[in-house]
Amino acid sequence: MDYDMLVIGSGPSGRRAAVQSAKLGKSVLVVDRGRRLGGVSVHTGTIPSKTLRETVLNLSGWRERGFYGRGYRVKQDISVGDLIQRLHKTLDHEVEVLQHQFMRNTVKSARATVKFIGPNKVSLTAENGDYSEVGFANALIAVGTRPHRPRDVPFDKTRIFDSDEMLELDRLPRTLTVIGAGVIGVEYATIFSALDVPVTLIEPRNTILDFVDREIVDDFIHQMRDRGMTIRLGSAVKEIASKADHAEVTLADGRTIRSEMVLYAAGRSGNVGALGLDVVGIEADSRGRIKVDPQTFQTSAPTIYAAGDVIGFPSLASTSMEQGRVAACHAFGVPLPPAPETFPYGIYAVPEISTVGQSEEQVRENGGAYEVGVARFRETSRGHIMGVDTGFLKLLFSVETRRLLGAHIVGEGATELIHIGQAVINLGGTVDFFVNNTFNYPTLAEAYKIAGLDAWNRMGRG
Repeated sequence: MDYDMLVIGSGPSGRRAAVQSAKLGKSVLVVDRGRRLGGVSVHTGTIPSKTLRETVLNLSGWRERGFYGRGYRVKQDISVGDLIQRLHKTLDHEVEVLQHQFMRNTVKSARATVKFIGPNKVSLTAENGDYSEVGFANALIAVGTRPHRPRDVPFDKTRIFDSDEMLELDRLPRTLTVIGAGVIGVEYATIFSALDVPVTLIEPRNTILDFVDREIVDDFIHQMRDRGMTIRLGSAVKEIASKADHAEVTLADGRTIRSEMVLYAAGRSGNVGALGLDVVGIEADSRGRIKVDPQTFQTSAPTIYAAGDVIGFPSLASTSMEQGRVAACHAFGVPLPPAPETFPYGIYAVPEISTVGQSEEQVRENGGAYEVGVARFRETSRGHIMGVDTGFLKLLFSVETRRLLGAHIVGEGATELIHIGQAVINLGGTVDFFVNNTFNYPTLAEAYKIAGLDAWNRMGRG
């Protein structure tokens, strides 16, 4: 059987490419080796970690502690069972929605391992050993990534875990060490910290989240330390050992950190090993990432595209979806307008971080006079009502054009609030938008008006 579009992987980019191709009247087959559709995003990545976060914040009473003090709890003894129950419910719903979407759009799906055996042909091997061959006019590699697991780390799912295995815990750790302060590391570290688990976060580099505005990161680190997390920056790990009753992490400077469990979250690798990429002349780098044309998402083989985490940064579900759609449209000659330059980035830690446009460091590097407007959430009436005493919004404006260049938020609701900044940047809006427009009161979004006025007061009327 031949298909117009073969999609390998059913995560965000694969799903969007499949549906887009089907809407163009093309025959589509989605192949995934996982037990259920949805890929890493649904089963071990985006959805589970965000569901876990939401459950922890609700059950721990974290959001109410600004009012009732740090000792406040909604549920005294939170168990893994409490967390997993909600997780399975959410995942089941996500898979159902996806299956229905494929059915509605006549997208066929198969569960098998895929291997390229020619420039327009793959073999499919099912779990029971059934073998078949499928031809394709176009293909999209959307296989995602898996946690990077160095050989010298003794993963045992008892004391030492990777980020996928954290969803299979049979008990909550009494103490936790997280190695790697990337997005996944800080998300899990702060989620467990919100459960009042003492957490140590270790990062070999001296800085974290380098793509985020420094002031936002500094505030984030301050908030983590303020609630008792231990953060060791510039600390390389020499050895990780699993003992009978604890795990031990030895740092290069000789210090030792003991905890009940260790989460190793230092990077991810592309799932390209079994694809037989050499047959079609595609090369992956040392971390299994595939190089593509950033406009079309074509690989070095013109009829084969790649999208999602397997092509590297930004590795977001939101951008991956868009990449899948663009790849499908290009494959079938449907012209698309150029994508907006800016997209929002969300980090679902506790507190959330979200950012769009240029950071202050980038604005300074680009030259030209700029002004900053800041609003702390505690300055808004809604902040008082919610008991929010931390978090702030930072806006960057060009003095010459008055246009908004970047918006950066750390605090409750950051990933929702960022879209106002995104809209204003992409529509070419200026500081005057925030000064002249009325915002709902009381809301956290009102912080945009406060920050706009803060900048406007220094910029003048223009």
